[in-house]
Amino acid sequence: MNWYLTVLKKYAVFRGRARRREYWFFVLFNILIALTLALVDSSMGTFDPEAGTGLLGALYSLAVLIPSLAVAVRRLHDTGRSGWWLLLLLIPLVGVIVLLVFMALSGQREANEYGDDPRHTDSAAQTQAF
Repeated sequence: MNWYLTVLKKYAVFRGRARRREYWFFVLFNILIALTLALVDSSMGTFDPEAGTGLLGALYSLAVLIPSLAVAVRRLHDTGRSGWWLLLLLIPLVGVIVLLVFMALSGQREANEYGDDPRHTDSAAQTQAF
């Protein structure tokens, strides 16, 4: 849950880098919350099968749109790619597969043009905490 909240705290931060863990935990919690809201929407009668969403689900999707884009851009930065690679989503099927691979790749171990390695930064912060 901490990774999810970290992304929300960086609501519209498109600079820097995001670890795989940060990105994928955010995706996991988004899916869990969306499924829960879909159940609530269907029990309240606000779910529209044609649209594939309900009132609460749509509001939630709008609320996390910018953080979702921001963490995706930061994840691409971690792999050494520009955030403009997100435009691959406009290519049906192929774009989604390519981006899925990019998001699953390990980040660059050294500092790149987008910032320092977040794994090294996180490790140093944990060491100082003890």
